[in-house]
Amino acid sequence: MPSSEGFVQGYNAQAAVDIDSYLIVENHITQQSNDKQEIEPTLKGLKETEAHLGKAEGLLADAGYFSADNVKQCETADVVPYISDHRERHNRMWDERFKILPPCPPDAVTAMARQLHTTEGKAIYAKRKSTVEPVLGILKEVMGFRRFHLRGLNAAQGEWNLVCMAWNLKRMYSLGS
Repeated sequence: MPSSEGFVQGYNAQAAVDIDSYLIVENHITQQSNDKQEIEPTLKGLKETEAHLGKAEGLLADAGYFSADNVKQCETADVVPYISDHRERHNRMWDERFKILPPCPPDAVTAMARQLHTTEGKAIYAKRKSTVEPVLGILKEVMGFRRFHLRGLNAAQGEWNLVCMAWNLKRMYSLGS
């Protein structure tokens, strides 16, 4: 991965978390330095587990995952995208919060952006903060996973699989499964 001092051997860990159970339903690692290319492998992984876990209805992701191609990939996979097209601003003006939205545009990107500005879209997107962020925080702070100890993409993927399985076992115990 590129860094300020050249290239380092680093990995970008990804996890897709179920909103209801908080179980990690898809995980992978990559050597990409940002998340824009990670929607496709996530959708592919979710498709592979569809027979066991059911079909994913929606995909919540922050602005780091946004691109027109990612929105189109979600539509092709018949998954409703909720991907912010910009960083969220705090303390928006009163008139900006309650303005009437224009009619739904025809292309996928602006239709998704419009959906995110509806009351329902905001409520669904807000679940992202309380779903995946706590899981990743617990993996780091409680379970102590802050870095990969193995080298090589396959070895690091195996390590990330073990971390995700450990989380799922811990979570299933909490759920009483």
